[in-house]
Amino acid sequence: MNWLRNFMAGRYGPDHLTLALLVVSFILSFVLFWVPVPFLGLLSYIPLGFALFRMLSRNILKRGEENIKFLKVWNTIRGWFRKTKQHHADRKIYHFTACPSCKQKIRLPKGRGKLRVTCPKCGHQFERKT
Repeated sequence: MNWLRNFMAGRYGPDHLTLALLVVSFILSFVLFWVPVPFLGLLSYIPLGFALFRMLSRNILKRGEENIKFLKVWNTIRGWFRKTKQHHADRKIYHFTACPSCKQKIRLPKGRGKLRVTCPKCGHQFERKT
């Protein structure tokens, strides 16, 4: 294993984007295995090749910048899914509404009748039935 340590010295190695590329490659190879179009299965090797290129690259700063850009996009997507999951879990207890002025989502308790709501973001007051 010492030869591997020496070989990888000064190289970028694996990161989140590399892992995502490997997962995409695996999914593509699985899906394209069942599609009977010739040479379409080779499409799954593109993300795999790019992942290997990134891991073996010596340009550490460039690969780090690529990973940071990927993580910004990924965290936005992941945050949306987490928020949607939490919203779905709270749907029996809370009523979700948007402020008519700034469109900020506001969580109101269910079963309280008509409520006078003040938006925490813009301070606009409005009434909502829960």
